Amino acid sequence: MFIVEETIPGTEAAQIPKQRGQSLLDTAVRYAEERHWDVFPGTWLEAADGVQRCSCGDAACPAPGAHPSRPDWATQATGSATVARRMWQKQPTASILLPTGRTFDAISVPETAGFLALARLERMELTLGPVTLTPSRRMEFFVLPGAAVKVPELVRGLGWSLASLDLAVLGEGMYVAAPPTRVGSRGAVQWACRPTPANRWLPDAEELIPALAYACGRDR
Repeated sequence: MFIVEETIPGTEAAQIPKQRGQSLLDTAVRYAEERHWDVFPGTWLEAADGVQRCSCGDAACPAPGAHPSRPDWATQATGSATVARRMWQKQPTASILLPTGRTFDAISVPETAGFLALARLERMELTLGPVTLTPSRRMEFFVLPGAAVKVPELVRGLGWSLASLDLAVLGEGMYVAAPPTRVGSRGAVQWACRPTPANRWLPDAEELIPALAYACGRDR
């Protein structure tokens, strides 16, 4: 269980552990060992002239220190804690990336819409899966795989279109950055809803889309 926890004042649903003092290596191993998530190491940050730059070498990198470091990343991802430990031992500061479309998909919405949806879902007493809060002010709700196929139709059924909502689904062939990965100088990815034994079983996209679509509609 991830036990290091901080909460945003006044937001009971938004428990965001900073995971201070916990190494990327230990965290990646725990994701594989305790959550059975596939993990793979991405790029990392390097200090150059007092500036944190991405190890990819691109000065204009859009996600410094938080993207795949090789084109075959999908085959590199592993659910083995032993293999994960070995990979991060080679580069202890590598970001922790989780491929979507395997044990989970992720529904990405703006931060403001995400907090609105969290409050609504909490009132409905729905059990949420883990939710990340990214430095780009997005929230990513973990749901059962297959959401990428279902969501467009679910949204249309509610009278919306994906094009009209700032809502995206990350499925097969995509990935999310996991806490405590840092994205350049923007800050670290955090948990808005941390992984716990209670949310080991993920919700289906169908359970969350009404609240997420409504929140995104309000946020336009």
